[in-house]
Amino acid sequence: MPYLIVSDIHGNLEALHAVLQDAAGRYNKILCLGDLVGYGADPNAICEWARANVAAIVRGNHDKVCCGNEPLDDYRPVAAASVAWTHQHLTPENLAFLERLPRGPLRYEDFDLAHGSPLDEDEYLITEEDAAPVVESLEARVTFIGHTHVQGGFLLARRKAARISPDRTLPIEPEYLYLINPGSVGQPRDGDPRAAYALYSPGDRVVEYGRVAYDIDAAAAKIRASGLPEPLASRLSLGR
Repeated sequence: MPYLIVSDIHGNLEALHAVLQDAAGRYNKILCLGDLVGYGADPNAICEWARANVAAIVRGNHDKVCCGNEPLDDYRPVAAASVAWTHQHLTPENLAFLERLPRGPLRYEDFDLAHGSPLDEDEYLITEEDAAPVVESLEARVTFIGHTHVQGGFLLARRKAARISPDRTLPIEPEYLYLINPGSVGQPRDGDPRAAYALYSPGDRVVEYGRVAYDIDAAAAKIRASGLPEPLASRLSLGR
């Protein structure tokens, strides 16, 4: 059965529950590309879910910075405020869990897991020009990445990259390399507010992209009640 690939959950429990329900019965293990926390109001619930259910995971930039061990110089005020709030509210056990998360790329069977670029976990791969130089460093035919909150990814060949449209299914062809982005569970930024994920079947060499609506109003209400910055609540319905 396929693997469920999730990324950038960002403390959004409502979105995670919707993804798990939508994908139920269609996967045997869950793999995560990082950013469990930050922005959303349920960091402890998400960490506890990951500790109990995720077979393999790499750290994201918010996972690192919410532990209090990374500077906030490059973070905008709203993001920095969410980092401070999350650090204050995480339990000692969940802080320790986040601190132990491995840096990507992480090999899982014959494919890799990363948060940002395989060359730099904090680098955004947004355009074809961003992705093309990565091809020479790839050690697996398929590498899953997150960080941009944009579902899709890139098809690579000879230092050239083409953007992948997140159609329902993507066949993995032997002559290409792939950077596959499942999109963000908890805070999509591709204009579609629905929670995003992917299913990967290595044996069939197929990636299936998924989107599912969730209770955005409930997630936003939690953010507002927690005292987190208002834009973190209002942006959920925009998918931006």
